[in-house]
Amino acid sequence: MLIRDWMSRDVISATPEMSMMRAAKLMKEHSFDRLPIVDKDNKLVGIISDRDIKEASPSKATTLDVHELYYLLSEIKVNDIMTRDVVAAKPDDTVENAALVMLERDFSGMPVVDDDGRLTGIITDKDIFKVLLSITGARHGGVQFGFLLPNSPGTLKPIVDTLREHKARITSILTFEDRDDGMRQVFIRIRPMDRSDENTLIEQLKSRYRVTYWSRANVHTVSF
Repeated sequence: MLIRDWMSRDVISATPEMSMMRAAKLMKEHSFDRLPIVDKDNKLVGIISDRDIKEASPSKATTLDVHELYYLLSEIKVNDIMTRDVVAAKPDDTVENAALVMLERDFSGMPVVDDDGRLTGIITDKDIFKVLLSITGARHGGVQFGFLLPNSPGTLKPIVDTLREHKARITSILTFEDRDDGMRQVFIRIRPMDRSDENTLIEQLKSRYRVTYWSRANVHTVSF
């Protein structure tokens, strides 16, 4: 899955000359915790976070009067406090890699730039959630099963055959192999079925395979 297919393209950005107060207002209006900074050619030159703004703001214990405080804040420019060494993604990077970087660095989002460094989009944790919903098929409801299987070829086929026997429609199959016991976890979601047929299938799977859990989900309306 490539970032270009999931990123937000309508990006709100700031310029280095913008006042810190204006940047803070933009972030508050749009519920952002970071804002990309671009030059006149839309090239990414920095990023500003709510933490940067807090650190640059006077302490609540300041002795400045309101006029002095307002003047001081209006004089601080984005250029004075922005982070210049920006971690950015490319449109053809994978969403998985972006998620890994965001998790490791505790980012809620990353700007996306083209080969010339121009800002083309932004990928956020909300976009990652959308990917998760799409690849798991969670918005379609149905039933999800968890299986514990030997980490060897051919162990998944009997389960798929059983699902086929019961005319179940598979929505997604995900695997997790990061174990030290030679086993792997497999997660299969099927679309909703007639409840009696569904119950029969559940009992068949539990009797034949090592089912770690099963969960019947409700259908939720999700608009992307």
